[in-house]
Amino acid sequence: MTASEQGQSGAWADGLMVVLDVETTGVDLETARIVAAATVAIGGGEAPEATSWLVDPGIEIPAEATAIHRITTDQARTEGQAPAEALGEIIAALAEPLAAGAPLVVFRAPYALTVLNRECARHNVPFLDEVAPVIDPAVLDKHVAPYRRGRRTLPALCEHYRVRHDGPNDPVQDALAAARLAWRLLRVYPDLASVPLADLHADQQGWAQAQAASLQEHLRRTDPAAVVASDWPLIPATV
Repeated sequence: MTASEQGQSGAWADGLMVVLDVETTGVDLETARIVAAATVAIGGGEAPEATSWLVDPGIEIPAEATAIHRITTDQARTEGQAPAEALGEIIAALAEPLAAGAPLVVFRAPYALTVLNRECARHNVPFLDEVAPVIDPAVLDKHVAPYRRGRRTLPALCEHYRVRHDGPNDPVQDALAAARLAWRLLRVYPDLASVPLADLHADQQGWAQAQAASLQEHLRRTDPAAVVASDWPLIPATV
């Protein structure tokens, strides 16, 4: 059975998935630069295949970012690839499985995919033709358990769902953990896995919009000007 046939039948959850994780210089989507990334092809009865990149972002890596992912400016400059080269390889690693119908798993997709999109534009690297279908464990978890208390970071969700996570803020380990989390969610909530991939992608768009609206309403209780972007899985460029 091909990946596209799996997506139509709902049996796609047993097939190949490709996973993306990035580490960056900051949280601002428009200015953050990628300093490390990983893709993992996993599932379909094959052993996981991980590829990782260390990237020279061309700017100083802030100390607060280094404290999270442990990558220094000197390390990135000495050992990292040029951004355009690395970005081209990352896009190629994602494009082939997506074209074959495999889902792209990204935890908090709007951050990682938007930063990747802006970096590609910055360095004149063609972006993905289509960003679909995407599985975002953060959106799925919030949908199935909207009122559960506690943090919803990747480590916190891995702990909640009893998913192995061998090293937060290491892009390969984060990608593997996101894949395991997606797999666990599809088993704990089998109704999700029974939905064809294209429909699940569309469902997540609606769920993400509702979740953003709810968070914005909550934030406006203390900050009337608070705005939470509702675009998913990618925030469009404004220019």
